[in-house]
Parts: sequence; C-alpha cells; structure tokens
Amino acid sequence: MTVEARNLVKNFSRGSDVAAVGGVSFTAPEGKVTSLLGPSGSGKSTLLRMIAGLEVPDSGGISIAGADVTKVPVKRREVGFVFQSYALFKHMTVRDNIAFGMEIRKADKAKIEARVKELLALIQLEGYENRFPAQLSGGQRQRIALARALATEPKVLLLDEPFGALDAQVRVELREWLAGFHEKTRVTTLLVTHDQEEALELSQHVVLLNQGLVAQAGAPHELYDHPASPFVASFLGGANVLRSRAQDGREVRKFVRPHDVRLAKPQANDAALEAGTVDRLARIGGNVKLTVSLPSGDAMSVQLSKVELDQLGIQLGDRVMVDVTSAKVFVDDYAI
Repeated sequence: MTVEARNLVKNFSRGSDVAAVGGVSFTAPEGKVTSLLGPSGSGKSTLLRMIAGLEVPDSGGISIAGADVTKVPVKRREVGFVFQSYALFKHMTVRDNIAFGMEIRKADKAKIEARVKELLALIQLEGYENRFPAQLSGGQRQRIALARALATEPKVLLLDEPFGALDAQVRVELREWLAGFHEKTRVTTLLVTHDQEEALELSQHVVLLNQGLVAQAGAPHELYDHPASPFVASFLGGANVLRSRAQDGREVRKFVRPHDVRLAKPQANDAALEAGTVDRLARIGGNVKLTVSLPSGDAMSVQLSKVELDQLGIQLGDRVMVDVTSAKVFVDDYAI
C-alpha cells in the first residue's frame, strides 16, 4: 500500500519560526522499505507519528492506499507500529503479546492461534510462545514486537528506531534478519533512523530530512552518488569537506568520501599530486582509517583495506601523496 504525505506541517512551540515538520511531501512506494533518515531533531519521529495518527498535523494531508486518512483515528488506520523500547507487556507470554491486537478485535480463536503460529515461524522463534519478555534477548524481544505489529495484518508497518536500544553486533544481525523478513512479507514499511548505513542497507527508498524539511528523496544510490546539496553530501558517507574560493569570490566546497582517496609514497614525478602527512592510523578489522594532514591545514579522512595499506607500506608519520579519484563540488549551495 502506497503512503503519501502532502505538505505536512507540525509545530509544537507557539510563535516559533521553526516547525518540527515544516511542509514535508513524499511518497513511500508500495511493498518497499522507505527510510526517514536524518540527524536528531530533523522531524523523523514526528512525521512517523503523524502517519500513524498519534500526532495531528497542523496542516497537510496523509493518504494510505489512495484513501485520505488525515482525520482517521489510529485504530482505523490499519498500521502496525514498533518502537525502540519494544513496548511488550511484561506480564504476558510471547503468545499473548502477539495475539493481543487480534483479541482486542475479538477475532476467532482458531484464527488467532493459527496467526500466532504463523508469525512465530516467520520470526524464527517457534517454541517460545510460553516464555515471558524477561526471558528473551533484546533482539528476540524486537522480533516479537514486529510479530505483534503484523498480527492484525496492517496495510503499513511503521518502525521508529527499532534497533536503537540494541548493541552494535545485535543491530547488524537484526538488520540482516529484517531484510530477509521484508522479502517474505512485502509489507509497505516506513523506517525512522539516524543511521545512514542502516538506511542504505535496508531501504529501497530514502527520504532524508534536515530541520523539518526534505533535503532529498530517492533511491539510496541516487542520494549517495548524486547529492543535491552540501548537507546531503556530508551526511551520507562521511565526506571530507575541502574549502576554497572561486575567481569571483564565491565559496567552493569539494566533498570527498574517504574511499575516493588514493595514497602513495612520494615519487619524483608526483608534482601534480598534493602531499600530506599521516597523523592517525586505526586498524578496524579488514579496513584501515587514516587521517592525513594537508599543507592547506585541512585534515582528510582516508579509508583503505588492510591489504592496500600493507602493499603501500604506509606507517604513522609518513609523508604521502594524495590523489582524489572522485568528488562532488558545490559553489555556494549549487552543484557543479
């Protein structure tokens, strides 16, 4: 089911010139994962809560499957909602947590039991129906929360930072699991996250927000390869920012991602390349992160594989030649 937001506005502070959501429009494609991505305070969760019906927009509209639901109450919107904090009932078993929504709707008992069994198989927790939340790991609890949200067969699944309370390794594992889970269910999903890696890995569509507005929307590779503004270029991929001036005095900013930099030991014919000094070198698994100080005073982050570093023989304190293979250049706020 397609989800459409039309010029949504929400302001929590009377008289404020800055709205939490300041006129946001986008379409979440049917059967896809759409990430609402952005830094803290960009309006992601407020936007999701308006789509869920938990917040009322000051103006604008919301449609689900072509029907206007702007004034439709939460219980009639047919959306499933999963929070960062799991929100499972501690005194209920796994079975009762999953069945809760169906029992409130007075569904047939046989249908409830069949749906619970189906969902436990889908989330790979068969045999856990009689356990309580306290007996589960964080990742297992979040899978139960997803199953409960899907039990009533919602048109849309809304996920608000669902992995935020989990440690790094569990986050990675659950991301991989959720990608496979979505392949099986194909339910239209909106995912709120501030984690760009999470958004790029899980989503087929990304809406990048900044200060309550849409900075850019599109397929993940479109935002990454063709950023529409300096904010998009810097937020996605952790780009280096190199500043200079055009002949007419306007500011020029060159955005260079760490993996788009090549390093080499100085050679006699390297006059065309810029020299720098390795000030920091950190080995992280199979990758290496380096910081190279340039004569301009800029510090450039560089990412190499461990194999590349070993082949180059670069060490901390070495003088190196810097070659930028790809960059996005903006004069003022306009790309060139």
